[in-house]
Amino acid sequence: MISKKTKYGLQALLALARTYGDGPVLIADLAEEERIPKKFLEAILLQLKNVGVLSSRKGKGGGYALGKPPDEISIGQIVRILDGPLAPVECVSVTAYRPCTECRDERTCGIRLVMKDVRDAIADILDHTTLADMQKRSEDAAQQQKSVVDFQI
Repeated sequence: MISKKTKYGLQALLALARTYGDGPVLIADLAEEERIPKKFLEAILLQLKNVGVLSSRKGKGGGYALGKPPDEISIGQIVRILDGPLAPVECVSVTAYRPCTECRDERTCGIRLVMKDVRDAIADILDHTTLADMQKRSEDAAQQQKSVVDFQI
């Protein structure tokens, strides 16, 4: 399960993707529009800025903007930045590997073998999905919702 921090981070990035190219957005405006606590959002955006996902500008006309196009930012990258490794157990992590102390033989451990498949599936989806993809899926779902006829009385 992703953390609230990552969910808020993705939510803010999705909002910034919708306005990509229009200039920076103030934290206060982003927090209000997305219903994210401002102080929490400040910390998240600063963390994303420090790794180059976001850019910022101070002063009048300042705020935060995506540091690169939405189709160049993968969801997997964001989840790893904000939550850490994707692996459900340390012994299958690519970035934070640590052997299990209770495991007799890592190569034949059924738990490890299944959890590696889980990690690989999650990584495949998140690493091949960009902010642009997520934005498009959201817009498509909203469009589909509008075309649903409701005969409720």
